[in-house]
Amino acid sequence: QVQLVESGGGSVQAGGSLRLSCAASGYAYSSKCMGWFRQAPGKEREGVAAIYRGSGSTYYADSVKGRFTISRDNAKNTLYLQMNSLKPEDTAMYYCAAGSGDHWYDPKRFGYWGQGIQVTVSS
Repeated sequence: QVQLVESGGGSVQAGGSLRLSCAASGYAYSSKCMGWFRQAPGKEREGVAAIYRGSGSTYYADSVKGRFTISRDNAKNTLYLQMNSLKPEDTAMYYCAAGSGDHWYDPKRFGYWGQGIQVTVSS
């Protein structure tokens, strides 16, 4: 059974930091690509960051470059998203995902999803 379980969300003031974790079980962690997506109310789900299992290559949305860092701990089967210098516009539900990642920013390329975790940034 494939499971992705996010943790680490919450509320923070602008300029603060949070670290999201995603514990993976089953086939999810061996997927070619793992990523973080987010969805704000009334908006489409968007790719935030992704990391490829083989090369370790990472990709980021322009809106988070220089502020967010994606990483993985293979010993713990865990994916992370370190979020620094948070802005109110980062407020959203954040989802961990795993899949083929042919296009890392496209949610349709990811077959496994966590339940999501809320991140709220106040000004």
